[in-house]
Amino acid sequence: MQPENHTSRRNFIKSATGLITGLSGIDILARQTSFDQASAGFSLPLGVCTSYDKASLVKGLGYSFVEESVGRFLIPDLGDSQYEKNRQALKTENIPVRSYIYFFPGTLKSVGPELHHEAILQRAELALKRAKECGSKNIVFGSGGSRAIPDGFDRATAKAQHIALCQKMAPIAEKYGVTLAVEPLNRGETNFINSLAEGVEIIQAVNNPWFRLQCDIYHMLKEDEKPEEIIKYGQYIVHCHIAEKQSRTPPGVKGDDFKPYFRALKQIKYQGGLSLECVWADFDNEVKQGLSVVKQQLAEV
Repeated sequence: MQPENHTSRRNFIKSATGLITGLSGIDILARQTSFDQASAGFSLPLGVCTSYDKASLVKGLGYSFVEESVGRFLIPDLGDSQYEKNRQALKTENIPVRSYIYFFPGTLKSVGPELHHEAILQRAELALKRAKECGSKNIVFGSGGSRAIPDGFDRATAKAQHIALCQKMAPIAEKYGVTLAVEPLNRGETNFINSLAEGVEIIQAVNNPWFRLQCDIYHMLKEDEKPEEIIKYGQYIVHCHIAEKQSRTPPGVKGDDFKPYFRALKQIKYQGGLSLECVWADFDNEVKQGLSVVKQQLAEV
């Protein structure tokens, strides 16, 4: 009996040791997988704000989309014939226009003693209808000149005027399934809606899921707005812009580090677009460098 007990105990220990070893291997693998996922970086659809005649170049470099101008692409000065040519170019180049800037000009006032709300709404109707026809996702609602509050005009009144306009505009966006993205701008460009928090105040007052928030890292840097604001208001963010702080140069010119803002976007699991909206000195070279720098910094977060 003694040898049998000894053998059984030895086999049990051997089996248990193998099981423990196996579990350790599983544990190590799980830890490694978790580490790899945490170290995998972050990737986003990357685009550039430019005219669509640059589509072949940016597509060839590896950009996912172009961000055009409402006035140049959707409502061009040359009229409907030019718009139809733009639509045809979309089919030829096969790179989407995901979003648009320059929603309406500063001559159309959303606040102040003289309002142009009806003209703004007419333009919004046409722009949103055509954005849908082009398969686009967003129109960025910046238009800082339009919303600039005149000197001496009551700010509370101006805010109420702007909200009233947006409450009429949001259902148009909903009708066409194209999101309007409110863009906070730095105080060098306008004196109203200068932070994500102020943008969200308008969004909450409008209370429509097709009326959301644009996060522009350049404007955040100019206003010393911290990356934590992205985390705080992440549920509203649908689109992003980026440029370097000092002179709105493309990423890589001055060497700005955007990684804290990218980490915040990663934390909120942001999956919208990120466009380079920059002042270009040498577009063809800088747009290539900008893409490389942004991809590298995203990979490091």
